[in-house]
Amino acid sequence: MASATHLGQLFNESIVLLDGGLGTTLETYYSKAISNTPLWSANVITEDPEAVIKAHIAFLEAGAKVLMTATYQCAFETFGRGGYSKEEAIEIWRKGVQLADEARRRFVQERNLPDDSIRIALSIGPFGSTLVPTQEFDGFYPPPYGPQAYTTDGQGRNSFLPGEEDKETTAVQALAEFHFERLKAYLSDSATWGMIDLLAFETVPVLREITAIRKAVQMVEAEITKQGQAVTLKPWWISGRAQQVAQTALGGAVELPRPTGLGINCCGVEFMSELAHDMGQAVREYNLERPPILVLYPNGGDVYDTVLRQWKKGRDKAHWADELDQVVRKVKDAWGGVIVGGCCRTGPEEIRALGQVFSGS
Repeated sequence: MASATHLGQLFNESIVLLDGGLGTTLETYYSKAISNTPLWSANVITEDPEAVIKAHIAFLEAGAKVLMTATYQCAFETFGRGGYSKEEAIEIWRKGVQLADEARRRFVQERNLPDDSIRIALSIGPFGSTLVPTQEFDGFYPPPYGPQAYTTDGQGRNSFLPGEEDKETTAVQALAEFHFERLKAYLSDSATWGMIDLLAFETVPVLREITAIRKAVQMVEAEITKQGQAVTLKPWWISGRAQQVAQTALGGAVELPRPTGLGINCCGVEFMSELAHDMGQAVREYNLERPPILVLYPNGGDVYDTVLRQWKKGRDKAHWADELDQVVRKVKDAWGGVIVGGCCRTGPEEIRALGQVFSGS
C-alpha cells in the first residue's frame, strides 16, 4: 500500500509562511467576481488565468513559501451549477494546479531559486462548500451526507441522533466517495499530480467528514497501488476549528491513514491561541513518534454573510500579524513545525507583515 511522507519533510524551516486568501485577493486586488459565483476563485481560472498567476506571484513576493491552488470550490456539483460538463470541470481543476505551478516557475527562474523552495498545496474544500448557502461552518448536510439540509427556520441539525448509526455510516461513505472522486481527477493525470506537493483539506465542519477524508485518502492509496502508477501519495493536512479535529484525525480506526498536518483556518485571529492550545493537548495524548505540523491561517476579521454573499467589515487588521506571531511562538514547541498564513480577506500585505515579524525586521 502506498503511503505519504511526513509533511515536515517538505520544509527546512520550523516556521513556514503560507499565502493568504486567494479568492478574496482576486476580488479585492484584481476586481474579479468571486463571492457571487458558485465557483468562488475557480471562476477566475478560465475567466482570467493571468490574474490567478499574478495573485500567486504577489504572495510569493510577499514571502510565502506555500501556494494554495484556486481549487477550493472545485466539485462536480458546483461546476454543474455553473454549466460545465464533468470533462470540462476536470480540465479546469487541473488548470488551477497548472497556474500555481506556472507562478512558481516564473518566480524561481527570475530569482534563480530551486523549484522545491516553493511548495504547492492542492486546496480541497469540504462538501459544505458545494451547498447553497455554503455550509463549511455550520455543517448542515442533506442526506445521504448528513441528517438534514440547512433550513431557514433554524430547526436544522448537523449531527445524527442515537439509533441513527447506520445513517451515519452511510454518510461517511458518501462523503468519502465525494472526496475520492475529486482527488482522482488530479491523480489520473500524472503531470498535474506531479506539480502538487501536498493536499490541504480545508474548513471541515463535521467530524464524520474528517473520518471520510481519511477513508478517501486510503482509497487514493489503494488506487495508486492497483494501477501501479509511478506517482506517490502526497502528504496532507486537515483543518477545522475544534479540538475534536485532532481526536478524529488521529484516533478512531487504526487502519485509516493519519494526516501529518492539523490546521485551524478561517476563524478570527483572536481565537487562535485557545484553539491551537486545545488541539496541541489532544495531539499529545497519542504520543506520536513525530508530531504533526500545525497549520494556522486565520481570516482577516471581516464577516461573510453566506445568504447575502457579501462581506461585512469586521475587526481591524492593524495588529493581525503581531497577534498571529504571538500565537505561533506560544505553541510552536509542541508541534513538528508550523505553517502559518492567512485565509479570507488577507492579502499580500498581511503575509508580508507576517513574514517581517517572524524575521524580526
